[in-house]
Amino acid sequence: MNHDADGAELLTIGAFARASRLSPKALRLYDELRLLPPAHVDPVNGYRRYAPAQLERARLVAWLRRLGMPLTRIREVCELTPDTAADAVAAYWAQVEADTAARRDLAAFLVDQLQRKDTAPMTASATPLTMRYAARTDRGLVRPANQDAAHAGPRLLAVADGYGPQGGRAAAAAVSALQHLEDTPAGTDPLSALEEAARRAHRAAPTADEVTGSTLTALLRAGSQLALLHLGDSRAYVLRDSGLFRITHDHSLVQSLIDEGRLTPEEAPSHPQRAQLLRSLDGGSPFTPDLQLLDARPGERYLLCTDGLTGVVPPESLQEVLTAAETPEQAVADLIDLAHAAGAPDNVACVVADLHPAEAEVPAG
Repeated sequence: MNHDADGAELLTIGAFARASRLSPKALRLYDELRLLPPAHVDPVNGYRRYAPAQLERARLVAWLRRLGMPLTRIREVCELTPDTAADAVAAYWAQVEADTAARRDLAAFLVDQLQRKDTAPMTASATPLTMRYAARTDRGLVRPANQDAAHAGPRLLAVADGYGPQGGRAAAAAVSALQHLEDTPAGTDPLSALEEAARRAHRAAPTADEVTGSTLTALLRAGSQLALLHLGDSRAYVLRDSGLFRITHDHSLVQSLIDEGRLTPEEAPSHPQRAQLLRSLDGGSPFTPDLQLLDARPGERYLLCTDGLTGVVPPESLQEVLTAAETPEQAVADLIDLAHAAGAPDNVACVVADLHPAEAEVPAG
């Protein structure tokens, strides 16, 4: 077979590759994925031949690959009408821009962290810090009970968001399991202490006929460093002169879909499985927290919160409140008010803490 159904002469894979700007290797891969199968494959020698009419689809695939679109999504776009495909490409690029902005913020945070380690390690280690802090939970305007928990103390900050029939108990137990860390002896490795306390909470998580568990996000201060432990979709942020940085990554199904390019950040709040977690304290799954040691400085303000806040209040509004509030107590109150103004469909837990030099003797909130 050397002609297609319309009588046009079929192109060899080499000729088709040159015309479409796709390599023969790429064409073989797209054939295997059924994204761009050839019009004819010789049953004897296996030579692939393509119809000229396939060039339009091939060029679209090439352009979309140059955009960085995943192959699974390209396959979906190629099956759409031109108008719908245009909308899909626009949505994908909006997602790329949002992801790029998030990565830019993370890169700025990491640059700042690394520069601090390099430029003033002795100063940082020689500057003990103290915290002024405030914590508050709120039932919200829709939920019948409050399943969030929060703690703020001289050394420990923590929030937890319970779910399932015993979610409130699970969240309270998760935070309670960490509170003894307020009295951790000097010289103790803060990351190890935080991890072990959370591991015990994970093992002791309540069980029920339905899925029950809790998120947990915590910061433990040790000198001029903060140990961070994170499980679930509660979040931690730091406000510095250069802006507000999110320092945790959600362990949720929708976040994994966003990471894979299968969902846009704008689509996430309305996704039917937006509450499904991939990691949490539930006693039945592996204990795999994110752990990180941060260099902290006087003047920084930290926010820990559950998704009852971040699900309805955008980051720019969080930054405005955290920048404007004179005290952690005021910041927490204003953030809860923002959640209420947005309908507060979920419980809300907030912890805000300001770092000061220890000699400043700032009273705790």
